[in-house]
Amino acid sequence: MKPDIKINGVSMLSLGWLRESIDFPTPQSQSETITVPGRNSPIRYTEALGRISYEPRSFEIILSMLGSREKYNLMVTEIVNRFAGHLCQVITSEEPDMYAVGTIECTPVYDPLSGKGQMTLSCSDGDSYRYHIRETEFVVSGGGTVTLMNDFMPVVPKVITTAETTLSWRVGTDSFRKTVSAGTWEIPELELIYGANQLAITGSGTVTFRYREGRL
Repeated sequence: MKPDIKINGVSMLSLGWLRESIDFPTPQSQSETITVPGRNSPIRYTEALGRISYEPRSFEIILSMLGSREKYNLMVTEIVNRFAGHLCQVITSEEPDMYAVGTIECTPVYDPLSGKGQMTLSCSDGDSYRYHIRETEFVVSGGGTVTLMNDFMPVVPKVITTAETTLSWRVGTDSFRKTVSAGTWEIPELELIYGANQLAITGSGTVTFRYREGRL
């Protein structure tokens, strides 16, 4: 299987491009330290708010083809007009269930002696996290207990209720209890962490939890 890259669902291989190389480095954490005279260690603010935030993701993809200058120009025109300067979803063939988001910039180069054309697709403002293609959904009817599994990216689920419902959960040593009427809700305190997140549900209606997981 030839390695491929999809941009907004469009396979570059199907357009005649070969994926020559790809560089998807892990984004760096947003960090700040202050050196205090007389101290042997600096004051670190990386986790000052209780979590780590990350710099925008940068990545680079190099595509290539062999053919005439005319063919190359046509292939470049299609890529540039579709994607250059646009916010795109990028999927690699190695991880087809995950996508990255960022603005694509295009740099074409053609060598007339070898007949080889290259297109560099780069991004410098990508979202730090990559996302699951499919949203995660849990449905509970008539109350009970539900365990919401989540990947590494913290996320607040959308809660859809058909009747008045009371939700109870714990975060560390803190307990939370929230009663909502029928409707669609986002509760900031109900932020899912990595792994299993357990909630107790009291009510006669149906409760749907919907969210998109992600990871670096």
